[in-house]
Amino acid sequence: MKKRLILLLFSIFFSACSPNDDNSHNNPNLINLNFSFQLNLKFQPNNQLTFPGNSFVTYREGIRGVVIYNINNTQYTAFELSDPNHPPNNCSAMTVEGVVATCNCEDANAYNIITGELLEGDGKYSMKPYRIERRGNNIEVYN
Repeated sequence: MKKRLILLLFSIFFSACSPNDDNSHNNPNLINLNFSFQLNLKFQPNNQLTFPGNSFVTYREGIRGVVIYNINNTQYTAFELSDPNHPPNNCSAMTVEGVVATCNCEDANAYNIITGELLEGDGKYSMKPYRIERRGNNIEVYN
């Protein structure tokens, strides 16, 4: 009986996990770039990321830029700043105000930079996430 219960729990756990997320991996609008960059938190303007609740935006990396958000000094998020529901164009680069990234196109899609979820507008894709690691005073963002 105990073995059946353990087997049942493992089967439920593994069936709930999906190896892919169609909303982030099969987006026909955004290409997969291979890149990596580091930020030293001791230098301006990167040091704003030493405080939870702050974000840093760079338009020199990714497709149309990358936003990094400090959740609690151990957890960070990093997302692409090209609207995932538009092919890259003149208006698809998003601007960040607070915790909201907004597309400059007519539909004005808005996304949460902590979760990447669509807040306002039309679309089926969430923001493209990037990997992020903090080692001491350095943060590395990569895809």
